[in-house]
Amino acid sequence: MVIFIELMNSIREFLDTGGQVLTVIAGVICLMWLLIFERLYFFFVGYQKMKKHMMQTWQSRAERSSWNAEQIRIANVSKVTESLNHNVALIQSLVVLCPLLGLLGTVTGMIEVFDVMAISGSGNARSMASGVSKATIPTMAGMVGSLSGVFIVTWLQRKTKRRTEQMEDALPLAH
Repeated sequence: MVIFIELMNSIREFLDTGGQVLTVIAGVICLMWLLIFERLYFFFVGYQKMKKHMMQTWQSRAERSSWNAEQIRIANVSKVTESLNHNVALIQSLVVLCPLLGLLGTVTGMIEVFDVMAISGSGNARSMASGVSKATIPTMAGMVGSLSGVFIVTWLQRKTKRRTEQMEDALPLAH
């Protein structure tokens, strides 16, 4: 329990050091990773169930060579592809949003530095330190969040393409 309280205090101090924009970035990154974990769960569990059901339905069809059968096959592959791509565009948007929010943090932090300089009338390093940390920490957090998401989104897109091709191959037309 003590470790949890210390961890929460450390996180709170870090968020305070980075300013309000860092809290927004943390929320965006949490949402992005929640959606990523949902996609990973679907890829490793839900997709297998869906594929098995589609294959059983296709194999149970008596007729698999007509135009109608081909259209049903195309519709089934499209359903699988749509399910595989679910939320990937939202994850991509959150990946793109992270560095933009980091840039917003940079701007707001620098405004705070300039305010301190205007109020104090000098470039006192101690008085500007808070604004500098509020300018640099959100930028770093936005870039780290974005980079972590870029790799996963690329992997998800590659796997989606591969699994769509596998589904097309798994539902053959009888000629």
